[in-house]
Amino acid sequence: MSAQRFRRLATASVAAAAVALTTACSTSEGTGSSSSNGTTTLVLWTHNAGNDKELGVVKQVIDDFNASQTKFKVEYQAFPQGSYNDAVVAAATAKKLPCLLDVDGPNVPNWAWANYLEPLNIPDNQFTGQLPSTVGKYQEKVYSFGFYDVALSMITRKSTLDSNDIRVPTLAQPWTAAEFAAALAKIKASGKFDHPLDLGTAGTGEWWSYGYSPFLQSFGGDLIDRSAYTTAAGALNGAPAIAWAKWFQDLAADGLMAKKSGQDPALDFTNGKTAISWNGSWAADTVTAKFDDVLFLPPPDFGAGPKIGGASWQWAMTSSCGSKEGAQAYLAFSRQTKYFVAFAKTLGLIPASTEAAAQIPDYAPDGKYRVFLELAGKAAVVRPETPAYPYISSVFTKAAQDILNGADPKQTLDKAVAEIDNNIKQNDNYRS
Repeated sequence: MSAQRFRRLATASVAAAAVALTTACSTSEGTGSSSSNGTTTLVLWTHNAGNDKELGVVKQVIDDFNASQTKFKVEYQAFPQGSYNDAVVAAATAKKLPCLLDVDGPNVPNWAWANYLEPLNIPDNQFTGQLPSTVGKYQEKVYSFGFYDVALSMITRKSTLDSNDIRVPTLAQPWTAAEFAAALAKIKASGKFDHPLDLGTAGTGEWWSYGYSPFLQSFGGDLIDRSAYTTAAGALNGAPAIAWAKWFQDLAADGLMAKKSGQDPALDFTNGKTAISWNGSWAADTVTAKFDDVLFLPPPDFGAGPKIGGASWQWAMTSSCGSKEGAQAYLAFSRQTKYFVAFAKTLGLIPASTEAAAQIPDYAPDGKYRVFLELAGKAAVVRPETPAYPYISSVFTKAAQDILNGADPKQTLDKAVAEIDNNIKQNDNYRS
C-alpha cells in the first residue's frame, strides 16, 4: 500500500457507471431494496472489488447478518475503487442508488449535501470509545461510521538519530520546527543518504491534501476558514500559510528532499536512500521486517501542534433507500466489536474503537503499533467538513505542486483562495 491509496477521485469508466445504473433494485417507495415472500432484500455497494481481504470481511458481516434473521437480506456488489465514486454519482443522477454503501470519509459532507445520504440518527454516546475521525458528520449530524483508520508518521531508525545526536521526539514533546531543521541538516551533512527526508512527493490525487495540509495546519493555516466554511481567505493565504509554503518549497530547493520522490517511499527507506520517511501505518510491516530499530514518530510542531490527516472509508445509508428500517438494522448489527477487530486484523490498520484495540496485541497499550492509535486519536484533523472539499482538494493539490516547483508562494496561494471562494459563491455557499 502507498500514497496511491488516496487516489479517491479517479475517473470512472463508462462500463462501471452503466453497471451502477442497472443493478440497484427499486420499489415504489425508493431504491436499493425489493420484497418477496416476506423478506426485504437490500443492495449494498462497496469499493473493494480487487481487494479480496477487505471484501472478505464485508462478506462475512453480510453473511452473519443474513443468517441472524429472516426479515431482511443484504446482497452486495463490489466496484473497483478507481471507478466507484463516479459510479455512485451516476446512480444518484439516475435515482438508482443502493440502500447501503461505503463512502470515503472526506466525501461524506459532499454526498450528504447532494442528498445521497441519510442521517443515521445514532446518538453520540453510541460512539464513545471510537476514534472521532471514523465518524462522518455534516452539519452536526452523523451520516457514516468506519471500522478503521490510518495514520501518518515520521518513520526513521533509532540508530540514525543516535549517530547524528538527534533527540527522539514524542507526541507529548514533538520536534520543534528548529529541531526538525537541525536534524535534517545533520543527516544531510552525514552524506549517508540521497536525501534526509521523503515526503512522498510522487503521490497523486488526494494524497497531496491528506499528506501536506496537516503541515499547513501545524503552521497555523488551513484549507478553509472553518468558522463558517464560506471562504479560504486568511486560512490558505495568511502569514502562517505563506510560511508553510516557503518551508515546503525550501525543502526541495535546499536538497533536503526530492522534488519528486520514488514511487514507493517504504522501499526507498528500507534501501537506505532516505533517513526519515513521511509514510502511513500501512507501511509499518514492511519497514519493521527490514529493521529492528524502526521508530514511528509524530510530525514536528510548527507552532500549532503536531497534525496528521484523519478519516478513511465508512458505511452509510442512502436517502432514497426503500427500506431504511432494514438498512439501519444491518448497520446496527455490523457495529459489533468483533467486526472492528476483524477489519483491523485482516487489513493491518488502526481499529476504530478502544474495545477492538484491546483485543489486537499490536494496538494494545504496549503494542508495537500503539503509536498509530495515539496519533489518530490525538493529532488527527479531518479534512474540512464541507461539500466544497473535493474542489478545495484539487485546488490545493495544484497550488502545492506549483509551489514545490518554484512558484511564488503568496501569488499561488492568493490564486487558490480566489478559485475556492468563487466555487463556494457559485454554489450559494453550499446551502442545503
